[in-house]
Amino acid sequence: MSRPPFPPFNAETAIQKVRLAEDAWNGQDPEKVAQAYTLSSQWRNRLEFIRGRQEIVTFLTRKWKREQEYRLIKELWAFHDNRIAVRFAYEWQDQTGEWFRSHGNENWEFDENGLMRYRAASINDQPISATDRLFHWSQGRRPDNHPGLSALGL
Repeated sequence: MSRPPFPPFNAETAIQKVRLAEDAWNGQDPEKVAQAYTLSSQWRNRLEFIRGRQEIVTFLTRKWKREQEYRLIKELWAFHDNRIAVRFAYEWQDQTGEWFRSHGNENWEFDENGLMRYRAASINDQPISATDRLFHWSQGRRPDNHPGLSALGL
């Protein structure tokens, strides 16, 4: 199995890889998202340590059940060879109707087939009011004309 673009990354392919990841996560299909990772992929996500695709599916299923109205924007921060660093923000609503904007950074490492074998995420949640929301598009892929993080001042 492979997932282009492949390392080593250049500016164009790194940006493409980041957007493909953003699009997949905004689709909120845990099985589909998990296919972008190696069978033995390792994650650190907040306080959780996740190994392998099945644990990724379980984690994402639980995440998107809790984080409703999920909308994510990722932005390339840096890249080198088979590694990419991104910053991101996503907005979501909990089961009580409260809104949050979660901010974070991720470090990614890919194998030669373009599958992610390592992901480390640091994330902070910020309570926001519904009127402070900035991510206004129908659930799914962020439209190409919607501003990114830098343009939004995030």
